[in-house]
Amino acid sequence: MNPQDPIDLIRQRFERESGGRRLRTTLYLAIRHLILDAALPPGTSLPPTRVLAKALGFGRSTLVRVYEQLVREGYLESRGGADTRVSAALPPAQPVPAGAAPRASVAAALSQRGRAIAHHATSSRIQGGAFVPGVPDVGLFPFPTWRRLLSKNVRFEQRHLARYSQGGYGPLKVALADYLRASRMMACTPQQVLILNGSHQAIDLCARMLCDPGDRVWMEDPGYWGARNVLRANGLTLEPIPVDDEGIAPPAVVPGAAPRLTFVSPSSQYPTGVVMSLNRRLRLLEQAEANDGWIIEDDYDNEIRYHPHAIGALFGQSRAQRVLYLGTFSKTMFPGLRLAYLVVPELLAEAFAIGNAELYREGRMIEQAALAEFIDSGHLSAHLKRVRNIYQERRNVLRTAIESRLAGAVRTTGGMAGLHLPYHFTTALDDVALAKEALEAGIVFRPLSMYYDDPGHRRSGMVLGFAAVPSEEIDAAAGRLCAIVDRHLTRR
Repeated sequence: MNPQDPIDLIRQRFERESGGRRLRTTLYLAIRHLILDAALPPGTSLPPTRVLAKALGFGRSTLVRVYEQLVREGYLESRGGADTRVSAALPPAQPVPAGAAPRASVAAALSQRGRAIAHHATSSRIQGGAFVPGVPDVGLFPFPTWRRLLSKNVRFEQRHLARYSQGGYGPLKVALADYLRASRMMACTPQQVLILNGSHQAIDLCARMLCDPGDRVWMEDPGYWGARNVLRANGLTLEPIPVDDEGIAPPAVVPGAAPRLTFVSPSSQYPTGVVMSLNRRLRLLEQAEANDGWIIEDDYDNEIRYHPHAIGALFGQSRAQRVLYLGTFSKTMFPGLRLAYLVVPELLAEAFAIGNAELYREGRMIEQAALAEFIDSGHLSAHLKRVRNIYQERRNVLRTAIESRLAGAVRTTGGMAGLHLPYHFTTALDDVALAKEALEAGIVFRPLSMYYDDPGHRRSGMVLGFAAVPSEEIDAAAGRLCAIVDRHLTRR
């Protein structure tokens, strides 16, 4: 058969496009690709639908609908009883040779910002198993209760929840203001609370609303890589400030321009777990007040604590209201919920609500309504009480398993809250190479060195998540990990 015969071309392309799609979709894509690739150039007559249907072995009605769709989109043209042709209005296309290399590299295709984001990305594609940090045990969450609350709010009479809202669902903001007043000693109004799609959006909003490109930002070092990446993507100048046993250690005298923004996790520093001392808190607040700066307080895991008394939020200690408080439900409920909240000073409340609406729009009101009732009905408190006990047991099992095997080789800090334990090596090891070897043995952890931005501060270690690993599985997994660490110690 003539290889340029349209029927033969369509048949061959149809076979290449087959891959579980509907018959009509496959045929549509086959003909469209032939036109775009210039295999069927402008003016080419297509076979009558009856002829092509018989040649391909399926019903004519399918061909009629495909041709009609391609005519509507401008790929084909048909005049009365005349035959159907590839539209003459299409510009001549140059066929792409098989196996041709792309014209541009990924680096050339991306903007400077895009290249920086890709270069600094440290997110793990593995989000389960021993010992992925920062992941709760979603199997402990009361999904039947959550499903009932969602269903309750997906009703015709609740159609107002399908609309936009400014700043979030009102009753949820009220519930959070009450919750924070009782649990975090924070005096705030519902108008100061914004509901956002995750912590990263909250950080991005702060950067856009408070900073200009090039502004200085103080970051804890080690610190949360996700915040670093979001702030860096906004064109800000990041300055890593070392963390010690009292938390971030800012210089007593600020060289040059004062930081416009400081990002800290004072109640449980990430990833070290240390609690910021009162002296450091007061120094940060004094510097922010004196230099017209702002502080983002990341309180990512304080609800999951293993001590009886909550530590007051930095937000409540700022008489001049220079702190923006960031909370999330990713750890307390489940990460896929992607709901966080930002409490801003009264001065900023209206502007931030407008900025949020303009930059991101708002929605997910059904989930927010369900969450408000989940909190008001006591379900969140009951869930937290249950998981605290389970997570504390798992933390204790992990500590015993690691420290009994690696006594003297590691030390830990924190551990009084959250879902992970940080272990610092007392002897310098290549924790990145160790993590790769552990991954081959089915163990996942994050190298401590990856949390540092300044090479001069960098220390090696392991950040081990325990929350999502059943107690009975921890010891065996820890044993495999410690054997790998022992091998690295022996090689020194």
